[in-house]
Amino acid sequence: MNLEYFIAKRLITAKDYKSSISAPIIKIAISAIAIGIIMMMVSVATGMGLQKKIRDKVSAFNGQIIISNYDNNNSEVTTVPISKEQDFYPNFKSVPEVSHIQAVASKAGIIRTENAFEGIVFKGVGADYDWNNIKEYIVEGRLPDFAKALNEDVIISRFLADRLNLKIGDQFNTFFIKEEQGKLPNSRRFKIVGIFNSGFQDFDATYIIGDIRHIQRINKWSENQVGAFEIFVKDFNEIKSTGNKIYEITSSNLDTETIVEKYSYIFDWLKLFDFNIVIILGVMILVATINMVVALLVLILERTQMIGILKSMGANNWSVRKIFLYNAFYLILRGLFWGNLIGISILLIQQQFGIIKLNPENYYVNQAPVYLNWIYILLLNLLTVGVCFLVLLIPSYIITKISPVKAIRFD
Repeated sequence: MNLEYFIAKRLITAKDYKSSISAPIIKIAISAIAIGIIMMMVSVATGMGLQKKIRDKVSAFNGQIIISNYDNNNSEVTTVPISKEQDFYPNFKSVPEVSHIQAVASKAGIIRTENAFEGIVFKGVGADYDWNNIKEYIVEGRLPDFAKALNEDVIISRFLADRLNLKIGDQFNTFFIKEEQGKLPNSRRFKIVGIFNSGFQDFDATYIIGDIRHIQRINKWSENQVGAFEIFVKDFNEIKSTGNKIYEITSSNLDTETIVEKYSYIFDWLKLFDFNIVIILGVMILVATINMVVALLVLILERTQMIGILKSMGANNWSVRKIFLYNAFYLILRGLFWGNLIGISILLIQQQFGIIKLNPENYYVNQAPVYLNWIYILLLNLLTVGVCFLVLLIPSYIITKISPVKAIRFD
């Protein structure tokens, strides 16, 4: 039988335990552990969720690595075509980290209706376009199909549809300015089959997506000429090294750029969340350990006579310390139980119902996203237990300074 564990269990289940002077302090310590784990879980889940959501959103509309011509200007519009007859297209076999590649092109235009007009960028895509990346952002209508004959179907953002007073099934004229000066603009009439809402103002206020063959005809390109290639990788965490591999094997007249480089201002901002998460973890663990130290000291003070009796009966210092460490470990587990129960419930409710809303102009999302990773939750619990237990070894050392004679007489 484990004597220390037996005594600790008897102390915890004793009737006078709940009515002792240490009871309110113990409750505060348990609450501190629970609140700490709740705050840590929420900060990690929402911080990582926001990073992942914004990263996926930027990737969905731009790809993760873009191969373009060095002669292109700095705008979103492609002016110099690239041949589709490349070693890496349609399958990027030489770089196994690549999961998908698709050809795109873009051209600036103006949508004109009876009552309004808006400048836009028409993004042309083809049969190789992976619609799964933006399917979740479709709020109305359907996705177009460009696998067969050329058609006028497009999807437009909710932002542009509201500003232009357009809806599903409406048709509108778009004018594309020619590169040659003095030439009349090209006009195309498109039909709205779907409306998307990414919550990303930079995309929603700019892009409509349609058939790439319209751009090829307007620019007088052949069917084998496109504006750029968008690449998706299997592991986003390795995007930098994968981008370098792609750059090395592509021809010298092609440039390779990752979305981390293209949208550096967004990803630099996202990195701040890692720092904030670390600060929150540190503060919460510090508060929890301080409360546990105070609770343990009160428990030791309250049981000073018991410590003296145990020592007089031959118990060594480490054996007595283990009794109180078992007691403290029980309190930590109680705090973690309630903290996990409440924290996971809050995260699940937010994940399912999106109660907490965010301003998309500031955060690029409409609601606080949640990324639940059970491994991270387990690690947070182990980190809390480990740090608290190690810190509690210090105040438990006071037991070694307690004299049996003075302790038995202690009142």
